[in-house]
Amino acid sequence: MTRNHIVLSFREFCLANGSEEIKIKYSRYFKEGYDSYGLSSEMLKDKTGEIFSIVKGEFSVNDYMDLGDLLFQSGKYEEGSLAILLAKKKIKEFTPETIDRIGGWLENGVTNWAHTDSISGDLISPCLEKSVIGFEYLSQWRKSEGRWKRRAVPVSLIILAKRKPETIPQLLNFTDCVMEDGERVVHQGLGWFLREAWKKDPANVEEFLLKWKDTSARLIFQYATEKMTKEDKIRFRKEKK
Repeated sequence: MTRNHIVLSFREFCLANGSEEIKIKYSRYFKEGYDSYGLSSEMLKDKTGEIFSIVKGEFSVNDYMDLGDLLFQSGKYEEGSLAILLAKKKIKEFTPETIDRIGGWLENGVTNWAHTDSISGDLISPCLEKSVIGFEYLSQWRKSEGRWKRRAVPVSLIILAKRKPETIPQLLNFTDCVMEDGERVVHQGLGWFLREAWKKDPANVEEFLLKWKDTSARLIFQYATEKMTKEDKIRFRKEKK
């Protein structure tokens, strides 16, 4: 089965099985837009397994990356999801070059937070945890023209903050230059990362937040301080001039 045949047959499947009800149900979660066939998650999972069983003996990791390039071209939610789910099945074979290819999806194909966070948590984070790459490998992503690629940086680092809290001071330094980002979706990712890091190392995270409280977007602090007491949250309010 060729890559083009997989894409075309998957589209036919989605068109035949999509639901307008499902499309409407999930569209409210995507302010940036939601271009979907309306396929159920169960159908998507089953179809992914079916495709993988056919090509697993033929496709290399690079073949899955090439397939992902094709799937992300359409902008359809399920096609991007299929690319991510198939890639996840080959994660044990990932190399730094594979992460580069996935970075291309984030820059040129991904159009929503859900795919970004799935790529970050399911594909990039395990490679960070297992030292396939170090977090410094993502340094160029911090200044990418693609907002989803920039969001992927802090979201991918959450796993290290949770499981290797001794790295948190380094991770804070690494995200320092992202704190002036102008995109809301990046602010949300940063806040999420800082909230999880705070649970493991409150002293260092609070010092970091105090440094940025008067210059960074308030949404970052809304997320970052979500689990703090009301009294603690007051410390991180922006000072009025």
